Amino acid sequence: MFDLNLGLSIWTTLVFLTLLGILWKFAWGPILEMVQAREDGIQQTLDHAAKERDEAAKLLAEHRQQMTDARRQVQQMIADGKEAGERVRQDIEEKARAEGDAMIERARESIEREKDAALEELRKESVDLALAAAAKLVQESFDEKKDRDLVMGFIDELGGGGEVQA
Repeated sequence: MFDLNLGLSIWTTLVFLTLLGILWKFAWGPILEMVQAREDGIQQTLDHAAKERDEAAKLLAEHRQQMTDARRQVQQMIADGKEAGERVRQDIEEKARAEGDAMIERARESIEREKDAALEELRKESVDLALAAAAKLVQESFDEKKDRDLVMGFIDELGGGGEVQA
């Protein structure tokens, strides 16, 4: 077993080198190409994953920006709504105040008209009472129109243009 045979050693070495050359030419090339192709595929997958991760990070940042913008817009809409509500409230208050003032003014005018009408009626009744009293005193009636004009003129002089003084 430990016997060294030179012919066998040469033939073994020659077969080994031939097999090594055949493997080198036909096997190592395709094996190395397959390994290189696999390595390139893994690298492409890693590059693609990194690109997708970067894109996902960019989309996440964009989404966060959109959410921030949406929150800001919602807050702006709420502020605008509050402001519009306040303006409407103020408009309603101003209209109500104006309508109230107009109603008060109309009531004052109505009261003034009624007061003038009551004074006029009082004047007429006063004239009639004065004429009746004067007729009883005199026991004689003058011309009614002339008497009325005379008493009205007298009352106007006393009252300062139509107002009855107490």
